[in-house]
Amino acid sequence: MRIYMQIPALEDKPPRYYQLLLQKDLIEGWTLVREWGQTGRSGRVKQDHFDDRDSALAAMLRVRDTQLKRGFKVVFMQGQEQPLSENAH
Repeated sequence: MRIYMQIPALEDKPPRYYQLLLQKDLIEGWTLVREWGQTGRSGRVKQDHFDDRDSALAAMLRVRDTQLKRGFKVVFMQGQEQPLSENAH
């Protein structure tokens, strides 16, 4: 599953992005990859490992909700198996 969020350019500041990627890993767990930064530049990346999909998905949604409160807007979602909470929009 992938969620891509963005804050539009403001005054002289370029747009910023925040991307969340949830993927099954090779050691029978799940990895939440977070990438963020200014659009068009190298961003920062953080990876967190979870033993099960439910824990990883809950963490992903918490991060998404935090970024929505900071002004990010969801631009793109891929791989959604079931509807996410109403906060997605």
